Amino acid sequence: MPEAASAAATRATIGDSEFDRDTAVTRRATGVYDIDLSAGWTIINAVNGGYLLAVLGRALGDALPHADPFTISAHYLTASRPGPAVVRTETVRTGRSLSTGQASLFQYDDEGNEVERIRVLASYGDLDALPDDVRTSAKPPVIPPADQCFGSEDGPAPVDGSSAIADRLMLKLDPATLGWALGQPSGRGEMRAWFGLADGRDADPLSLLLAVDALPPTAFELGLKGWVPTVELTAHVRCRPAPGPLRVSITTRNLAGGFLEEDAEVWDSADRLVAQSRQLARVRLG
Repeated sequence: MPEAASAAATRATIGDSEFDRDTAVTRRATGVYDIDLSAGWTIINAVNGGYLLAVLGRALGDALPHADPFTISAHYLTASRPGPAVVRTETVRTGRSLSTGQASLFQYDDEGNEVERIRVLASYGDLDALPDDVRTSAKPPVIPPADQCFGSEDGPAPVDGSSAIADRLMLKLDPATLGWALGQPSGRGEMRAWFGLADGRDADPLSLLLAVDALPPTAFELGLKGWVPTVELTAHVRCRPAPGPLRVSITTRNLAGGFLEEDAEVWDSADRLVAQSRQLARVRLG
């Protein structure tokens, strides 16, 4: 990925990167924000759900008195397209340590009708004010070093426009979860990878919202193909991530009735669990 390698050499910073530019919202009025959804974060023609979560997360961080997302739950109502969109936010409650708000993203369909694409409810606070006490049984995923893992540049050339988001990510997949790419899915419903932004920007709470929904779907390792659209996703941001690449682990234990869950954990370079999520997604069977 020559472009990504060149971008990484310059190392974009938080606030000055492609991710920041493409998630930037412009306040039109109190609680109303405009954005042009970038085609750079699409899979086929649909805008990635984690990118959308970060867009709404940024708008809520501006609208609420607290800046950091603690928990954000999203319902994906219709597929978003690249192009103009408007985000409308509402403050539900404010307190000393937490504030809660809701937001929706709207676009126009081909007939000129306004369509709601995604609706979220979120609580925000100050991650730097949290106590340092950690008591956990969770352990970081075991992933081979990044130079022993594989990215999109190691496979066949993709079809033009099939996965523009891959050019924006530094994604190195654990070979143990890559059987689907070789026509030999493991059936275990697991996906693990090293994760970062291709331009070298370090992670922050908003990019964690992208990270929980940026890996290939676990459905691939279950032997299924095609689009796996998210119905609902809840993400928890646990602490501000340390500089350096992230490790992301996603598992599915139950596929039933054409739906599966994906449980994600995101670990930083200091071996801290910095984000978690669960989503319900629809799969196409047969």
